[in-house]
Amino acid sequence: MSDTKAQNETAAVDDFIAEADTGARNPNGAFPRGVLWFVPLAWSLFQLWIASPIPYEIGFGVVNNAQARSIHLAFAVFLAFTAFPTLKTSPRTYIPIQDWIVALLGAFCAGYLFLFWDGLADRSGAPSRLDIIAAVVGIALLMEAARRSLGFPLMAVAAVFLAYVFFGSYAWLPDVIQWRGASVERAMSHMWLTTEGVFGVALGVSSGFVFLFVLFGALLNQAGAGNYFLSLAFATLGHLRGGPAKAAVIASAATGLISGSSIANVVTTGTFTIPLMKKVGFSPAKAGAIEVSSSINGVLTPPVMGAVAFLMTEYVGVSYVEVVKTAIVPAAISYVALVYIVHLEALKMGMTGTSRMNPIIFLLRAVLAICIGIIAAGGTLYVAGLLVGMAETVLGGASTLVLSGMFLVAYVFAVRFAAHGPDLELSVDSMQALPPTREIFKSGIHYLLPIFLLMYLLMVERKSPGFSAFYSATFMLLILLTQDALKAHFRGEGQFAQLLKEGLSQVGEGLIIGARNMIGLACAMAVAGIIVGSVTLTGGGQVMAEFVEFLSGGNLML
Repeated sequence: MSDTKAQNETAAVDDFIAEADTGARNPNGAFPRGVLWFVPLAWSLFQLWIASPIPYEIGFGVVNNAQARSIHLAFAVFLAFTAFPTLKTSPRTYIPIQDWIVALLGAFCAGYLFLFWDGLADRSGAPSRLDIIAAVVGIALLMEAARRSLGFPLMAVAAVFLAYVFFGSYAWLPDVIQWRGASVERAMSHMWLTTEGVFGVALGVSSGFVFLFVLFGALLNQAGAGNYFLSLAFATLGHLRGGPAKAAVIASAATGLISGSSIANVVTTGTFTIPLMKKVGFSPAKAGAIEVSSSINGVLTPPVMGAVAFLMTEYVGVSYVEVVKTAIVPAAISYVALVYIVHLEALKMGMTGTSRMNPIIFLLRAVLAICIGIIAAGGTLYVAGLLVGMAETVLGGASTLVLSGMFLVAYVFAVRFAAHGPDLELSVDSMQALPPTREIFKSGIHYLLPIFLLMYLLMVERKSPGFSAFYSATFMLLILLTQDALKAHFRGEGQFAQLLKEGLSQVGEGLIIGARNMIGLACAMAVAGIIVGSVTLTGGGQVMAEFVEFLSGGNLML
């Protein structure tokens, strides 16, 4: 009975995440299901291909940034029309013929820069009629794709900026923001056929490294890291006063390490934390509020943060390393504050726990543990940097190969260590009878290695976010492929080849989930390009300060 309940809970979670993040359609036919399997897989493989050094080494498959952005958006628009229904009442068990048509048309318009790159370069500044038609249709379909995958608000904001481009000369606008307006040819050329609009910096960030970070988080979650962090939080804090709520806060923080999506964080952790919070006495409203506030803060938790962090690196000119370093302390403070707020709520409700620890001592220990964790992580990265520097001095050019081999050996030993205990089960019932914290920590210690690798490449080696995320995601592919087979081997269970096959299937699923998680983000970045393009075309950025002063009437407080 509990297995059936757990399966129903998992299905409900998958449906909710699909509706919010990955697309609510689940067609019955073999062909549409195959398309929704193959296209996201091809998208992930394409992103890994252009991020790898292989195209440059073999001299094949090299695309420039603008062409990569075009292909990236073509995948996103196609999937937005095929994976997301037009309306909430639209069919989900099949893809209507009109959606196939607009999906292909949208993908063609989005891929126009790639398909006709040489011709567009030859007639730069003098677009043909087909260029303008492709741009007009592309803008319209992009905004519809954004509406389907993200909702109406972002599309409405972009529509207002587009209206300003064409009707900015109207007399009913304040003089301070009036401009002479633009023709369709000029506006569409600027928005779609150059890198000043849709295919500008925002989409470049999406294509360059946001996709890789989202893929890294999806692969980690597919491997079981989300379950591991959730169980670890409950085993550590579940015995305290209001323990499930405190565990929910810390579990959301840990999930935020690997997920830049607050929606996915809420759903994956909330499925287990909210029922347990209700069981110990929290009202449904309070349980939901605790989970949501904790999960939203997960977007602040390095190394995988929300897309805004990546946009900051490009628009503000601050390196991603600085963003990560700056976010660590506010993220830690926000979670300490949430834990204490939960503790006060538990005190108000007269809750008790099996632990008799003084609340002040508990708070001080929590702060001390977080500080020690940050210092230990930083110290480990620093020592690793020193050791790598020594190895490069001694081994020279062979150091990369030797260090990579040592890292893989460390992974194998970590999996062997984890294989001594049973795999964790994920259900509401299992959360109430967890093994000791030490046993849980041992069961997933190999999940810490890819996070360590990502932080090392970012913080110590100072590599680019795309470079760091690519190699961390590649290492995650290896973990997904081999972890179950290695565990079975160390436990003497056999079936090594069969489990490798299952691992390959897990790799495919992780790549597909990662790509589908990016549909809405890619469309959002492209629509943000419409807004940026409108500002650069109209010169709105230059008069923005004057407009703010005009609205406030010179009042500093306003």
